[in-house]
Amino acid sequence: MKTVLFSAISLALLHLATPQPHRPRHDHIKRNAPVKVETKIDYVTVNAQDVIVYVDTQGKPVSTTTVYRNQPHPTSNPVAPSPSAQALNPLPPPQPQPQPEPEPQPQPQPQPQPQPQPQPQPQPQPAPAPAPGPDKPSTGGPVSSGPGFKSGVSYSPYNADNSCKSTQQVATDFTKITGYDVVRLYGTDCDQISNVLAATKGSNVRFFLGIFDLAQVQKEAEAVSKAVKGDWSRVNAVSVGNEMVNKGTDPGTVIGAIGQARGALKGHGYNGPIVTVDTMVAMVDHPEICKASDFCAINCHAFFDGKTRPEKSGDFIKGWVDKIEKATGKTVVVTETGWPTQGDTNGVAVPSQENHQAAMKSIQGTFANNVIFYSAYNDMWKKNAQGTFNAEQYWGIMGNAPSA
Repeated sequence: MKTVLFSAISLALLHLATPQPHRPRHDHIKRNAPVKVETKIDYVTVNAQDVIVYVDTQGKPVSTTTVYRNQPHPTSNPVAPSPSAQALNPLPPPQPQPQPEPEPQPQPQPQPQPQPQPQPQPQPQPAPAPAPGPDKPSTGGPVSSGPGFKSGVSYSPYNADNSCKSTQQVATDFTKITGYDVVRLYGTDCDQISNVLAATKGSNVRFFLGIFDLAQVQKEAEAVSKAVKGDWSRVNAVSVGNEMVNKGTDPGTVIGAIGQARGALKGHGYNGPIVTVDTMVAMVDHPEICKASDFCAINCHAFFDGKTRPEKSGDFIKGWVDKIEKATGKTVVVTETGWPTQGDTNGVAVPSQENHQAAMKSIQGTFANNVIFYSAYNDMWKKNAQGTFNAEQYWGIMGNAPSA
């Protein structure tokens, strides 16, 4: 009876010791962790390979222990089994429990490759400035010393109604224009260059020609070339603009026009002096326009000073010429000067025929050359104005033109 009871109890205990499946959990247990073994009467289910049940002489279980193969021994010391307990057959090995699948490790993301930074390109070095060519203003020689004439006079080919004078009228006017080395013209309209060249054919008169409109430099340069027909021997100099800076034009614009005219005229075979003409005040204030020219060309009238009497006109003009020559290092040519015969008084400057003669005598006594008088005849085509003391029409050396 005891044997049967012991067997029954043993079988029951062995059944209870059979491993039972675990419920799934969300957390993961650290693998290969040591298992804590407790000695208690409660029935427990553990992962084990061999389970031993200890009973007393009455067949009652008193303790159990788990022996792990190839594992470290438990830290607690279990109760030593009795010899009779060792006789029990070991339980069949438990079925291996499914191990949790390892979580997939995130693959390292490829690091973004640094974008190549643009390397600074070396800046091109400025090319050295070319040496001055023939289209640059001269700094020495006969050109920089001025056109080299003894006397000159200006002429305009317009009727009182602003119409152009005919070839015959121009020829008539030039029957009285004698004794001058140079005649100054201001533009290319009215075929004035061709008409004047025809009227003075066979004489030694040369011409101080003019390109008047800075916006039409190329066109007027071609007109000059066409008029002279390739014969530049009668051209003393060419001006580009008249008193443009004094009227408010930017000096840089004037300098650009000088360069444009120089290039255009050179292309047509002209290699003589090219200048701009302005007032003596504008030339002092902006010497760069003189330096861009082959010589300094100034319009200088003692009458507009208001403090200079006609007999001191020569001294007045010479003071400005010396000042500009000193400032620029270039010869100065007076391209306009004179005295009006009619108009309003300006301080001590009184327009009259007598004062006109006194001013002319003073200027001729002061300058032996490089002076152009203004003008051959009265310019009745102009408009008098208070700003010019209503004298604009009456500067003619010989009064009204014979062709009028």
